[in-house]
Amino acid sequence: MAALITRRELAIMACAVAATRANAAESPVCVGIVADMTGVYSTNGGPGAVLAVQMAVEDFGGRVLGRPVEVLSADYQTKIDLASGIVTKWFDADHVSMVIEHSDSASALAIQKIGEARKRITIAAGSGTTDLTNKACSPYGIHYVYDTYALAAGAGRAIVAEGGKTWFIIEADYAFGHSLAKNTTEMVEALGGQVLGSAKHPLGTSDFASYLLQAQASKAEVIAFANSGTDFSNAVKQAAEFGLAKNGQRLAGLLVFNTDVKAIGLQIAQGMEFVTAYDWNYDDATRAFGKKFFGRFHAMPTMTQAGIYSAVGYYLRAVQEAGDTDADKVMARLHKTRFNDFFSRHGYLRADGLMVHDMFLARAKKPSESEGPWDLIQIETVIPGDKAFAPLSTSQCPLIHS
Repeated sequence: MAALITRRELAIMACAVAATRANAAESPVCVGIVADMTGVYSTNGGPGAVLAVQMAVEDFGGRVLGRPVEVLSADYQTKIDLASGIVTKWFDADHVSMVIEHSDSASALAIQKIGEARKRITIAAGSGTTDLTNKACSPYGIHYVYDTYALAAGAGRAIVAEGGKTWFIIEADYAFGHSLAKNTTEMVEALGGQVLGSAKHPLGTSDFASYLLQAQASKAEVIAFANSGTDFSNAVKQAAEFGLAKNGQRLAGLLVFNTDVKAIGLQIAQGMEFVTAYDWNYDDATRAFGKKFFGRFHAMPTMTQAGIYSAVGYYLRAVQEAGDTDADKVMARLHKTRFNDFFSRHGYLRADGLMVHDMFLARAKKPSESEGPWDLIQIETVIPGDKAFAPLSTSQCPLIHS
């Protein structure tokens, strides 16, 4: 008996055929999602990121401009060359009109460059480097969920204001970690604090002992983690085993997802402050999406999974309004859009590609405050978008200086 053809294989076939008859009325509109499906970022993105794209397409009605919308997905295995190869094929052979990523920053930069060369829209939803909207900005690139400036600025202001003046940073040794550590250092020093040292670790590190010992020896008041996913949760768990917090050193997460807090446990994470773009339990709108996603995925959405749903929905709306999938026409519509939904509040797309929107300063709850397995964080402060993100005047994007 012939093997069953999967939904993903059908989508690939449909998009490949579309490339040979791009003007046919029923030729599908193809969108792609690149994600880490099994590695360090798979919990905060992974299969949940793919589901978010599929849900956005379904909720839009499954069609745009009278044409079916097909979703391609791929596991890039945290490899830049693999991500680049996948996206190049999608654009060149499979007639994909937009790619959204949940990947590392180095891969996101590569994807955005490929999109620019082919005049196709790329949306960065899982990566954080500010280079995406600075020196590497693209007229077809959108940075949607968060960036390292917003993460560092919100957490840095809160912690320094509470007396955390000296810092040690443990950072992932690639573009995201470097960008987040740099932004954090600049913010801490601007507020009168001091970064006493830093230590870089490879992606996918399991043993953080040597890095934690350096942090402990520095006697810094704050040990900040400029990493993410399982790297972050493993580092914080091991810091607890070393007794760093019990000995008076404060732990600060610079990119924290609700899935991280759940993995660490509130007993360890309680009191930790961090910046997020979304909390499923913030209001009626966030709860409605959270519960809908949970019904399909059996876990509450992370901020990137929620952001991916939002971004794809707005992309399809812009295609409909533009009457075309042409990237220039769609980007023109997006630059006129005001992004207001369960995820984005007071959002707008800047000339450098940054989607500015409100962010939140959050705190991990005490175990006694939690009313359920996913009741993990409390929103402390709303950070208006114009204060959360770096001013446009500081951007090094050539698009705004040409």
